[in-house]
Amino acid sequence: MTKKLAVVTGANKGIGFAIVKELCKAGFAGDVLLTARNEERGREAVGKLKEEGFDAIFHQLDICDQESAKRLADFLRTNYGGIDVLVNNAGIAYKNDAAEPFGEQAEVTMRTNFWGTLWVSRALLPLLRPHARVVNISSFVSQRALGQCCPELQAKFRDPELSEEDLCSLMQDFVRAAQKGDHLAQGWPNTAYGTTKIGVTVLSRIQARVLTRTRTSDGILLNACCPGWVRTDMAGPKAPKSPEEGAQTPTYLALLPLGATEPHGQLVSDKVVQEW
Repeated sequence: MTKKLAVVTGANKGIGFAIVKELCKAGFAGDVLLTARNEERGREAVGKLKEEGFDAIFHQLDICDQESAKRLADFLRTNYGGIDVLVNNAGIAYKNDAAEPFGEQAEVTMRTNFWGTLWVSRALLPLLRPHARVVNISSFVSQRALGQCCPELQAKFRDPELSEEDLCSLMQDFVRAAQKGDHLAQGWPNTAYGTTKIGVTVLSRIQARVLTRTRTSDGILLNACCPGWVRTDMAGPKAPKSPEEGAQTPTYLALLPLGATEPHGQLVSDKVVQEW
């Protein structure tokens, strides 16, 4: 029998590391692969898990490097033949007091949070086995940012037939507007992180729709989720949730039981589907 496989991106620390640990604790019946951009930090994370009695495997992945994603896909295809769980966790956010111009923040954050997630998805989704589970880490900030968009943009982002190509164009429009300094005038919110997470949430809805239409009988479930405000290097020490608490909803979605038909294509927070 082919060994099952779970892949978690951006997992050398924070929520990603906690998700790997929770999958191991839950007795995932296969290998759990921890990826990180920095090889040394990734291997240190695997070593830390081993000290705690959990086994994980490391593979380097820089989600902003399409060739890195292709190398990972080749490794998984050769060694496993497929993927049973994929958690797209890697992401960044600038601090509130960041000195970089907003246009630069928009471009860099979009490249990681949206384009990186898209590139990894394009490389790895073709490897999904029947009954696979995919979790894209988004945020409640995406809901807030959506509410700050003009009505025209809100309608586009809620369109159930919006294509991946059109979504990509919208994300490019935001970055260009941010760089020109007229994003507010064009109806965009004043948050780079929030807008990138709109992209992740809507991308998840599109991906789920495509999977439903192209792999009808395979029982694959794909969702976006908000881990909550979690005490990490990115979110800061004042956040109310521990990384372990933040990992609960992503792990719940990653381990939805065989035969489950929902949630699918949803934004989930605290294990509850959120209105979009």
